[in-house]
Amino acid sequence: MLPINRREMLKTAGASAALLTLPSISFTADEPKLFELPKLPYAFDALEPSIDAKTMEIHHDRHHQTYVDNLNKAVAGTEWAGKKIEDILANLDKVPEAKRTAVRNNGGGHYNHSLFWQMLSPKGGAASKPLADAITKAFGDQAKLFEALKAASLGRFGSGWAWLIVDKAGELKVVSSPNQDNSLMDASGSPVLGIDVWEHAYYLKYQNKRADYVDAIFKVLNWEFASSLYAAATKKG
Repeated sequence: MLPINRREMLKTAGASAALLTLPSISFTADEPKLFELPKLPYAFDALEPSIDAKTMEIHHDRHHQTYVDNLNKAVAGTEWAGKKIEDILANLDKVPEAKRTAVRNNGGGHYNHSLFWQMLSPKGGAASKPLADAITKAFGDQAKLFEALKAASLGRFGSGWAWLIVDKAGELKVVSSPNQDNSLMDASGSPVLGIDVWEHAYYLKYQNKRADYVDAIFKVLNWEFASSLYAAATKKG
């Protein structure tokens, strides 16, 4: 039997890694510590008809894996190897300039997608009472929240994300970010929900109809996970 190389070994290990249940993203136990592609918490076709199986497979297995691989290359041999991704993104100004763009783009891509897979669920569910009350206070009702998220999604020119975040004042706010940026990078808040509006997230099924894709995303939001992110972001003490 031929010996497997390190990349193959890590890929095999990653396929059996535990699902992420919190916004914090873990590393492998090996040295040097590497970021890993988190396992998708449902089958590729679980979100159909909102998101088709082929899009989920390509998006997760190829696009996200590329962000992970490039992030590991960018931090290799630096003081940032082994750091939590949240800490890296919150301190991009301290990353050497020669590495900063690669870390920003690929670190953001890894963090955003690691959350995004969990922000979606075939079960849907309902927001917790604290989150539901906060939505009512900030937007009037869930329908108005969806209007705001859709406007942010369609208003983002080119590639990027639309977000529901908890801002510094502890209030819910809808924002959008370009490319793979997020609210950790400018310390403006903590993500609760996110919608990936890069074309690779929807083009196979929806082509240029981003609005239809956003409407479909609303049907598969994981409110249990969003509620846990809201609780963590608003925790006192």
